[in-house]
Amino acid sequence: MLLAAPALAIRHAAFAADPVLRAGDQKGGTQSVMKAAGVLDNLPYRLEWSQFPAAAPVLEALNAEAVDLGFAGDAPTTFGLAAGLRGRIIAPVRTTAGGTAIMVGKDSPIRAVADLKGRSIAVNRGSIGHLLVLAVAAQQKWSPSDYTVVNLLPAEAKTALSAGSVDAWCSWGVYVAQAKLVDQARVIVDGRNGLMTGLSFLTATDLAIATYRPQIVDFTHRLAIARRWALSHPADYARVLATEIGVTEPVARLTIDTDATKPVAIDDGVIADEQKTADLYLAAKIIRTRVDARKAFDASFNETLAG
Repeated sequence: MLLAAPALAIRHAAFAADPVLRAGDQKGGTQSVMKAAGVLDNLPYRLEWSQFPAAAPVLEALNAEAVDLGFAGDAPTTFGLAAGLRGRIIAPVRTTAGGTAIMVGKDSPIRAVADLKGRSIAVNRGSIGHLLVLAVAAQQKWSPSDYTVVNLLPAEAKTALSAGSVDAWCSWGVYVAQAKLVDQARVIVDGRNGLMTGLSFLTATDLAIATYRPQIVDFTHRLAIARRWALSHPADYARVLATEIGVTEPVARLTIDTDATKPVAIDDGVIADEQKTADLYLAAKIIRTRVDARKAFDASFNETLAG
């Protein structure tokens, strides 16, 4: 496997003795891609990972300062910001948004988006999946009474769909890829064609930014290198990802190819897209407080994201 580590040019002198940076992550997330790219070698600080089943608990851990930084989609991050998250978005990525999808069982009578009206959809409240459900409802001009959201984590939602307890399931990433390839689930609609922004964010707590800036600069730089490596080495990444999360290589490869995740800088376009997401959540009464997207970002880490 080709390693990205030689591309790193880090000045170690800036680091305090044995600092610890705590990272919150999700299945198949930042740890997997950084490990695959070989950028976790020779860290000038200790890095402790905590793995969570979905974005919401990552953000809860951030808010409780149980982790220093964490990665989550734009929708759950918005949910956290509206709830008073004491942190700032420091490193965005943008995907095709095709990896977030509303799915049904292979034998379901549901064939088109319009058929979802009046149906139950399992999705984790506040997740990027929930955002897609809201975007579809807005596009179709449905009222809240025209569909039912069943709040379930991915594993629970998968079981509910298989058992027929819900009509559809909205999820993301490897969960979607596995459902399609292993369970023959059918995608009714995904986040492309303007339904979603495709953004996800690395967010750091205010305390961590103030205390561990050199370490966070190093981490975000390594993560950006790993993201670009994965785009140019999808087969290598798929082999590592499959082992890391316990799926087949075809499932891992479909996840990678569908998302095509790339690091982007914080700019006016990213801020405007986040404001769009926040305003949609406010209109749907998922959040009660308006989020000012411009105040949610810290662009001082932008230079660490450059190629």
